Amino acid sequence: MSQSFSQNQARRNRQQKLGQQKWSLKTKAIVWALSISVFPVVAIGTATYYSVTNLITKEIPQIRQDNARSSTETELALQRQLSLLLTGTGITAILAGAIAVLLANRVMSRVSNAAKISNIIKNKLRPDSEFTEVFIGSKDELVMLERNISLFTELLSVLMQEKEAEADYSQLLMKITRWVRESFNEEDVLKTTSEEIRKALSIDRVTIFCFNSNSNGTFITESVAPGLPKIFGVTVSDPGFEAGYLEKYQNGSIRAIDDIHQADLSDADIELLQQFAVKSNLVAPILKGKELFGLLIGHQCSRVRFWQQSEIDLFAQIAIQVGFALDYAKLLKQVDTKADKAQVFIETTRSIRQSLNEEDVLKTTVEEVRKVLGTDRVLVYSFDANWSGIIIAESVVPGYPKVLRSEIQDVCFGQGYVEKYQSGRVVATNNIYESSLADCHINLLESFAVKANLVAPILKDEQLFGLLIAHHCSRPRDWQQPEIDLFAQIAMQVGFALDHARLVQRIDAEGLQNRLLVDIIASIRQSLNEEDVLKTTVEEVRKVLSTDRVMVYSFDANWSGIIIAESVVLTYPKVLQSEIQDPCFGQGYVEQYQCGRILAINNIYEVGLADCHISLLESFGVKANLVAPILKDEQLFGLLIAHQCSRPRDWQQSEIDLFGQIAMQVGFALDHARLLQRIEAESMRSKLMVDIIRKIRESLNEEDVIKTTVEEVRKALSTDRVLVYSFYANWFGIIIAESVVSGYPKVLRSKIQDPCFTEGYVEKYQSGRVVAINNIYKAGLADCHISLLESFAVKANLVAPIIKDDQLFGLLIAHQCSSPRDWQQPEIDLFTQIAMQVGFTLDHARLLQAYETAEASA
Repeated sequence: MSQSFSQNQARRNRQQKLGQQKWSLKTKAIVWALSISVFPVVAIGTATYYSVTNLITKEIPQIRQDNARSSTETELALQRQLSLLLTGTGITAILAGAIAVLLANRVMSRVSNAAKISNIIKNKLRPDSEFTEVFIGSKDELVMLERNISLFTELLSVLMQEKEAEADYSQLLMKITRWVRESFNEEDVLKTTSEEIRKALSIDRVTIFCFNSNSNGTFITESVAPGLPKIFGVTVSDPGFEAGYLEKYQNGSIRAIDDIHQADLSDADIELLQQFAVKSNLVAPILKGKELFGLLIGHQCSRVRFWQQSEIDLFAQIAIQVGFALDYAKLLKQVDTKADKAQVFIETTRSIRQSLNEEDVLKTTVEEVRKVLGTDRVLVYSFDANWSGIIIAESVVPGYPKVLRSEIQDVCFGQGYVEKYQSGRVVATNNIYESSLADCHINLLESFAVKANLVAPILKDEQLFGLLIAHHCSRPRDWQQPEIDLFAQIAMQVGFALDHARLVQRIDAEGLQNRLLVDIIASIRQSLNEEDVLKTTVEEVRKVLSTDRVMVYSFDANWSGIIIAESVVLTYPKVLQSEIQDPCFGQGYVEQYQCGRILAINNIYEVGLADCHISLLESFGVKANLVAPILKDEQLFGLLIAHQCSRPRDWQQSEIDLFGQIAMQVGFALDHARLLQRIEAESMRSKLMVDIIRKIRESLNEEDVIKTTVEEVRKALSTDRVLVYSFYANWFGIIIAESVVSGYPKVLRSKIQDPCFTEGYVEKYQSGRVVAINNIYKAGLADCHISLLESFAVKANLVAPIIKDDQLFGLLIAHQCSSPRDWQQPEIDLFTQIAMQVGFTLDHARLLQAYETAEASA
């Protein structure tokens, strides 16, 4: 305090002395020039005048005595000469003075210009110099020029030193920046910063103060010299920042205090600093993004320290670099760990990445926005097709009504507001009663206790999805432009978040699609049973789509059909094995589904379906459905159908694409199953043929060979009966071998009188004809054939000729009794080859028997 007083007193004394100096250097120079030029002339003239006057005074009386008349004339002549002398002396003095003033002015103008120029340069280099006061007070250009030149000499030396220091600090800044940026998480960044700055600037303590809510905060990292108290982890509930200082820090202000006792700090601030032995400190803000993250603080504890500008600049630049490093670390942390962030934007992004549930994203948004704005309620209002809607997310302080799930019929909204919000309109209402709102709006806001509000649109897929709304209920509020901008950006980010969620959901759906396809293929490879494949399909698709029912509908020849696979939640009816006679389907739908048509119906009552379709869907409790064709062997096999029964559903494009691809994969799976089944059938055929040949070689008894044949063929074809029918000469015959499952009549040794057979059939069978009848009632058989087959309980049959000695020996016949059967081509081929092998076997047996008979006769 005494030092400050003495400095002020000295400054006042200098000002008093300067105030006493009234003459400028120019005035002094003119005075001296006049003095030097005029004074000699005046002095000589005056001396001459007085000398002549004295002489006249002495001589005139004597002259008067000699001659009175002549003395008078002489006196007058002398007086005239004296007058001329005085006049000449004055004129000479004036001319000399004028010349002196002119020369002085010319010389001093140059000196003054030089002084002014030097002073301008000096003021730019050192505006706060004491010499400025001297110049202003004294107007002494020569002194100022001399002192400025001296000052320039000093400044040049200082500038050289500062240049060298700046070069050193630049290198140091680069090193510290590199070290900081090599740290990949926030903790390492802050720790490295405090350590390296303390070493570089030889400071006793470097710490970082991190703000939390209400400007309170904690010292989160520290590097301190030994023997000094540690400040790490200390939480300061009231930092004591004077009004406006936080905003200054937010704007990048640096604060350097050389002596805490001379800095006009509050008692609380000084007490806090003394607690940690601080004598001088240096503070720079750390901005993370555009928000004030904290303060980088240097403490000098051993002594008072006068901070140099180069040190302050270095400290500030390092604080900026720390902010950049924290942003970079935050980005890395967001990508690698998806951890919590302090910023609302980052919280929204983190919520999206942690959960793609739209409800959770919106809930997080309203919570964080309410905290950031310090307002009473924040909600998200979602529109329906009529521009009314529902509040789908809300965060509200206790004491005000909760409006979540409230449905709002706003008759005013559609009157021109939609287009404005679609174009990005943001509305800030400071006082609902002073904003010219319509009565319907005011009544609506009053029901929510709103005094002021802030509204921004949420655009999803470039369409108006809803509104992000902030309500201030306690009082009117003057919304600040930064708040409005932040709110609008958050609303935009929410829209981006919803778009991103949809995109990520689509990506996840594609991943699920790949997984489901793999599961289907795995099911096919594990089991070639078509029923199991379809069952797995409907179960997995229902889980993936979270729908109420998924089923597979298989067509018959008339485009009616049956539901052959179903997965349904417990509360809805089961329709498995239901036969559906759909008279509407054949009317143009077959070709569309054959070409890959996928039908997505969000609401069965809003798409113009025929009454027969609506009645059919209502019987299954359907509100929305999704239909994709299943193509098997490039033919329309059936439909994969998803039913939403609880409510109408807006099917997403990703769901439709997934559903269509699954239906396509089911078709491929069925084709693949058929192909594998054919391969296995061919393998089984080869094995069966080998077994038959082996049986022939083991025994040449015709009865045993034929008996083995029918047993093995029945097992191979999984049919109900296989028999061998042998002809007589009149083409009647007898069943000489049979294998039949239990429950169906045995027909072994039955004689068959078939009057229809000879009518053209003999030649066909003799030529190798094979007959496959899938359904005896749909094959155009004669009544005599149908009656015969019905007596054996036959629904479908397969007939191949047995040729012995190039003659028609009989028929190998397979009967399906339980149901009609769609005989597959591999089965027909196997059956034909076995019948041919039976004929070869009988020929071989006959030749061998003849050989043995000949041997016995010999």
